[in-house]
Amino acid sequence: MALTMRDRCERCETAVLPPDASARICSYECTFCPACSDAMRHVCPNCGGELLPRPRRARADGGS
Repeated sequence: MALTMRDRCERCETAVLPPDASARICSYECTFCPACSDAMRHVCPNCGGELLPRPRRARADGGS
């Protein structure tokens, strides 16, 4: 089962998070930008889990 790479922060909804962007996720794949994660002290507001750096994927267009 592949990781769902959500493209927006669930808190501010303004941060665009492409697959190669820095983002934070919990074990349920809730997704937040680094600024919101810092503001929430790296705790997911949905499940109470720890927010950790999301693995990055290569961009589909081959860029870096």
